[in-house]
Amino acid sequence: MALASHKDYGSASNYPRALSSIIISVGLLAVFITLASWILLSFPVGTVVRSYFYGVDQTSDLGLSVSLGGLNGSQVRGEDKTDFSDIDLAKSEGTTEKDQNQKQNDGGSKNQPGEDNQNQNAEISKDQRVEDIQNKNVEGSQNQNAEGSQKEVPSGDDTMPREQATNNTLPTEIPVEQATNNTQPMEIPREKATNNPLPMDDRDSPKDELINDASADLLKSETSPGNTDSKESVDSECDLYHGEWFYDSAGPLYTNNSCPVITQMQNCQGNGRPDKEYESWRWKPAQCELPRFNATKFLELMKGKTLAFVGDSVARNQMESLMCLLWQVETPKNRGNRHMQRWFFKSKSVMIVRIWSSWLVHQTSEASGDLPSGVAKLHLDVPDEVFMQNIPNFDVVVLSSGHWFAKQSVYMLNNQMVGTQLWSPPKKQQPLNINNVDAFGISVETSLTAMATHPNFTGLTILRAYSPDHYEGGAWNTGGSCTGKVRPILPGQLVKNDFTNIMHEKQVNGFYEAVKKQTNRSKLKLLDITEPFSYRHDGHPGPYRSPDPNKITKRGPDGKPPPQDCLHWCMPGPVDTWNELVLEVIRREFEGNQNPTV
Repeated sequence: MALASHKDYGSASNYPRALSSIIISVGLLAVFITLASWILLSFPVGTVVRSYFYGVDQTSDLGLSVSLGGLNGSQVRGEDKTDFSDIDLAKSEGTTEKDQNQKQNDGGSKNQPGEDNQNQNAEISKDQRVEDIQNKNVEGSQNQNAEGSQKEVPSGDDTMPREQATNNTLPTEIPVEQATNNTQPMEIPREKATNNPLPMDDRDSPKDELINDASADLLKSETSPGNTDSKESVDSECDLYHGEWFYDSAGPLYTNNSCPVITQMQNCQGNGRPDKEYESWRWKPAQCELPRFNATKFLELMKGKTLAFVGDSVARNQMESLMCLLWQVETPKNRGNRHMQRWFFKSKSVMIVRIWSSWLVHQTSEASGDLPSGVAKLHLDVPDEVFMQNIPNFDVVVLSSGHWFAKQSVYMLNNQMVGTQLWSPPKKQQPLNINNVDAFGISVETSLTAMATHPNFTGLTILRAYSPDHYEGGAWNTGGSCTGKVRPILPGQLVKNDFTNIMHEKQVNGFYEAVKKQTNRSKLKLLDITEPFSYRHDGHPGPYRSPDPNKITKRGPDGKPPPQDCLHWCMPGPVDTWNELVLEVIRREFEGNQNPTV
């Protein structure tokens, strides 16, 4: 078949029709592009896509949630975060488990569209507020000489409202960047308080009670949005402390057999705990990915530096978790002594230190006037010299406390008795207005102010928030139990713990008061783990506290639970997340706004 020559093309009369077709096509294309542009500008695709994959967009609630696998990617959302001033204190004795997220009793979020953006901006502004206060304080101190820069630590009378004295014995800790600076104080009437001191574990003390009434029946999800590797980036302005727990089938980064420094009471698998799912739930912030802990990255960031943990047995719990994570890439040298633990990682010249400080303030036990020997006298306006004398040698300090305020003690300000805990003076004294909750708040302010005004400290101070316990149905010594908890609590089933909430409030207030008084060039950060970890009743040793094969692990015929630990954390377990967060805080400080490279 021959090809037609150019002479065979249609006549000129066909050109108008072809030209009109082209004009119509171009016009339709222009209309389509205009319409598509209008739709994209009015309804951003990014938000829809993120909502589809992550279950969160810019106009939905960012409350705590737990992923449920096998439900078409659906998630159970957490309730809104409650301001401290909105918390109703219980009218009956004892405390119940806290839920700082919950503003609604019927479960589910009631936020109006647009609230998320406001919440995000509020969180970012809090971080900015801390930076602004710190910078302003530093500028104001430049005209002072070195000797005058270390001010006397205030007693806190003018900043910490004093409520009715209480003998509650259950404290908890909080993270910085999410705390508010204008929270209202709460009162726990003395007659409603409990008198249950916490037991000690090698100078350790599990606190009172945090009651959980519901156990989550969560499904495993290997394809959860948070199931990412360590290469995922983290937005430096991302709120790390609101998100969800998801099941990560990859499991923990170490085992009880691959780490030789686990305290036996936290070696849950070595002590015969039969379930292991609690080891594999990981935390995912709502707006970004928190990478798995990267030991190589940590050592690189801390090259030539020293990190110190200062606090009680829960601080030791966190320190041992970090050691286990780092041990997987390098075996350190033990350079400790009877005053402090010290582990040296030679490859990057990194030192990890732990110093015991039960209350973070000066303590004496000698008899003084009407005060007998053997009762701890806490000088709330004087920092603990045991760790303060070493502060110039540290680059990063992780402070935590709270649980020992359940113990018998006398509170002193300006060398005068101002309050007691589980001890009554032999004769009538002047009115005692400081209870254990107030004392905790003052101690936080005192210790942090000492760090923020020390003329020779320029490092990073991280205040780890109060760590929740989960004694269900009573205190540690009145039948409280966490036996049989194998998964995180569902958001709607968490019961508020009023004592935990007020301890958290006092800790936050103390933090911000210290920020206001800062005079040196150090940095203060808050690691606000209290809310997320209120959901992890499954992460404690419970009755699996020792390898004794004859230990009792189930309730007796009378229904009484066996002795157990619902304060400390199993290793491996949820406590490892604290160090993932510490690594991210350090990365943000040392790398600025850069994303993690590994």
